[in-house]
Amino acid sequence: MTVRALCLAPGDDVAILLTAVAAGERVHLSGGDGHLMSRTEIPRNHKIALRDLPNGALVQRDGLIIGQSTEVIARGSHVHVHNLRSLRARPANEATK
Repeated sequence: MTVRALCLAPGDDVAILLTAVAAGERVHLSGGDGHLMSRTEIPRNHKIALRDLPNGALVQRDGLIIGQSTEVIARGSHVHVHNLRSLRARPANEATK
């Protein structure tokens, strides 16, 4: 079964899953380029990495930076609080520490 995910803006690092996916499931990207395979189980409405992200990368969704990766995140992996630190409500000089 093909699962759809929504890429909100060109250049985004993540897409939002419209349904839950299992590890190894093919995910069709709406508003993005093609498809990818989910590396892990990911719940509905959570984020999936569209590309490999190095540790410390600023992560973009809907054209805006939403956080910074706290570890290497492989394409097709779940992106959430376990590997993404929010940059909201942080002073600008602390945003990338």
